Amino acid sequence: MKWHRIYGALLRYIYGFRHSLDRMSDAFFWPLVDLTMWGLTSRYFVSQNINNVVLLSLLGGVLLWIFPWRAQYEISVNLLEDLWNRNLVNMFTTPLKFSEWIVTLMLIGIGKSLLSFSFASAVAYALYRTNIFVVGWSLLPWAGLLMLFGWVFGLFVTGLIVRYGTKIQTIAWTSIAIISPFSAIYYPVSVLPEWAQQIAGWVPASYVFEAMRGSLAGHPLPLTNLILPTLLCLCYLVVALIFMYKSFRHIHNKGLISVD
Repeated sequence: MKWHRIYGALLRYIYGFRHSLDRMSDAFFWPLVDLTMWGLTSRYFVSQNINNVVLLSLLGGVLLWIFPWRAQYEISVNLLEDLWNRNLVNMFTTPLKFSEWIVTLMLIGIGKSLLSFSFASAVAYALYRTNIFVVGWSLLPWAGLLMLFGWVFGLFVTGLIVRYGTKIQTIAWTSIAIISPFSAIYYPVSVLPEWAQQIAGWVPASYVFEAMRGSLAGHPLPLTNLILPTLLCLCYLVVALIFMYKSFRHIHNKGLISVD
């Protein structure tokens, strides 16, 4: 693996982002819409004498969900853009390796996540005087775990699109939303039906949002509670990488240009 090739691929995606109004709006528009809607809803709850922690928890959920959403989105949608533009073949006529391409997409996900998160955090403070950074250094492991969770979805979705083509491309936007009810973004796991709670136990993101709510309520959970979800994420990531690699080898043997 050569970092100069990764750097070159990064520049390619960064230049595309800078000159694409669609990609710019994705990074800023949807976080702004979510913050506006959930922020006003939360302020209504507070006006009804509901604990102010509700406001912090809902907006914290909106802000932290940016990490898995952007991580998954950048991997799958960047692949789709290469397919739409018939550019996937061009990418791999260069010395770029499969592993370098995957690392590039992951790094792009980190950068875009931090950009969207920073923007959304500033908007949340400006509109509602809500500061997610009050949770302190715990924010770092939470963000890291959610990023891993997003990579898992991104790689799995990309593997499906590579294998079955753009006829299933809608999963690039909908796949992670399917698991969001079990991630307990805006509510505790305990409000879910019992069968859904069992599923939530296998969803690493649910542990992060439970930890966030506990911390904002003044009952921080020890970071050791994140050991299990981290192990789950790493196992899922290995499976997703293997699936993505096998899908890539499948189309490589058929010819990259056959993907549509």
